[in-house]
Amino acid sequence: MLENKNACLVLDNGTILKGFGYGATGIAVAELCFNTSMSGYQEIISDPSYFNQIIVFTFPHIGNVGVNTDDNESLKNSASGVITYLKPTTPSNWRKTENLDNWLKQKNVIGLYGIDTRNLTLQLRDKGAMNGVICHQVNSDFDIGKMTNFLNEWSGLNGLDLAKKVSCKENYDWKEGHWLAPKIYNNTKITKTIVAIDFGIKTNILRSLAELGCGVIVVPATTSFKEIMNYKPDGLFLSNGPGDPKATGKYIIPVLKEVIEKTELPIFGICLGHQILALALGAKTIKMKTGHHGANHPVQDLKTGKVEITVMNHGFAVDRKTLPKNVFETHVSLFDQSNCGIAVKDRNIFSVQYHPEASPGPTDSLYLFKQFIHTL
Repeated sequence: MLENKNACLVLDNGTILKGFGYGATGIAVAELCFNTSMSGYQEIISDPSYFNQIIVFTFPHIGNVGVNTDDNESLKNSASGVITYLKPTTPSNWRKTENLDNWLKQKNVIGLYGIDTRNLTLQLRDKGAMNGVICHQVNSDFDIGKMTNFLNEWSGLNGLDLAKKVSCKENYDWKEGHWLAPKIYNNTKITKTIVAIDFGIKTNILRSLAELGCGVIVVPATTSFKEIMNYKPDGLFLSNGPGDPKATGKYIIPVLKEVIEKTELPIFGICLGHQILALALGAKTIKMKTGHHGANHPVQDLKTGKVEITVMNHGFAVDRKTLPKNVFETHVSLFDQSNCGIAVKDRNIFSVQYHPEASPGPTDSLYLFKQFIHTL
């Protein structure tokens, strides 16, 4: 007996695609993006930067190594949905503790397979980011009218501050390094203290800082200048995260301006943190047509000429034309020449658009953490 198509996707251009569901049941509205990574699907789905997004995986074999407790980038915040060409298979990996289907149910993430993901990816590439509603119902009872209404009522990511939704509610200390068999590395030789503003911070960023001898104090996105300085930090880190940087910037930019104008504190930002830092310095950000999502993005260091293979996940970018005179461009994308890094002249303040902690190169960009720590 053929399985009923019990999952559905409705796009803002009127397209309706039906397939088969896995993971959580329910309905979710979000922006669609495609990700070209061939591995690391657990880290991608659990990255808070994908909050309010539906991920279309271009690689067909998703789920074949299962999931485990060590590779989550966040325990709480995830993508709204995932779309794959094939049904996730029974996993085979010595580190697995769960399969993808059950893990998605636990995280309330809707899965859909059995549609033409190649065609959908080409639409997103050619027409730009689209909003959509994903639905998984066991009885295949789709209310297309209701789904369309959800879609029409959703504002999209432009002007949306999502950092408040994924940020921690209270500050906490982080000392754990990267996973090493048979036990977890724990930093016992703290030499510097860093305050990390959490806009949706990834676990691997925290681990990368801890392994370089840093005690990391993670604070909410709405933390004030006074609260930051009360910790007497040696440096300030601005994390990745979801949403429109201009919306998040309404409450954090005044704080950063105080840090920059009143202190000599070194600052390092990644992804959303890069965009917010640029805004605080007087530049502007723009919404990209499709964004960059994947683990194969070449970025050039303009100072050394070196090319790094990087992980990216962003739908907004810094507009290089608006950089003030005291800020210079340090890195560019070799795919489309978009800005991928900035630094302030005569100050220990810099940021990058990509994710050095993700290591697809595999270690092309880890020097950035050391570069930051050496300025403290």
